[in-house]
Amino acid sequence: MSDHANQSAQQPKNPFLYVVVCASGIAGEVGKLITAAQEANWDVGVVATPQGLGFLDAEAVEAQTGHPIRSAWRAPGDPRPLPPADAIAVAPATFNTINKWAAGISDTLALGILCEAYGLGIPTAVLPYLNAAQAAHPAYRQSLDRLRDMGILIGTHEPHRPKAGGAAALFRWEEALELLTPRRPAWQ
Repeated sequence: MSDHANQSAQQPKNPFLYVVVCASGIAGEVGKLITAAQEANWDVGVVATPQGLGFLDAEAVEAQTGHPIRSAWRAPGDPRPLPPADAIAVAPATFNTINKWAAGISDTLALGILCEAYGLGIPTAVLPYLNAAQAAHPAYRQSLDRLRDMGILIGTHEPHRPKAGGAAALFRWEEALELLTPRRPAWQ
């Protein structure tokens, strides 16, 4: 092996961040989080909920990340399209995904990854994006409490007024990275 090839083999790769995207009106802006992560030397792959996939410009996201978007389980024997995650950011996270995740429901690839990440010890940050009427439901607060008890890092975005447009401009995509930075792999 040449010295250059040997040196390249010894250099650690950037840590790999899974960005889990849910079906929300702001999901199409996930490129902001991808850009911020790449500027912070993360490699990024996107996992979308089945409904979330329809909110994305898949071609643009795949061009930006260099990886296919995952939204369904692969068939047995198929290669894994993404490397293992070093960390996960769930943004935007919907009422549905937060409650199912906290309850341990794994009926989509995205939820399966999130449920398994806890057992694997993968640092995970979640940026909820929902309206105040949804947030008033008792299950939501209980779900956030359970996720916190699991060590999930939860963003600070306040729920918006129902039917008010969602205050998308106030959503801080980069907060996911701020939450994960203290838990970034030590070799970085």
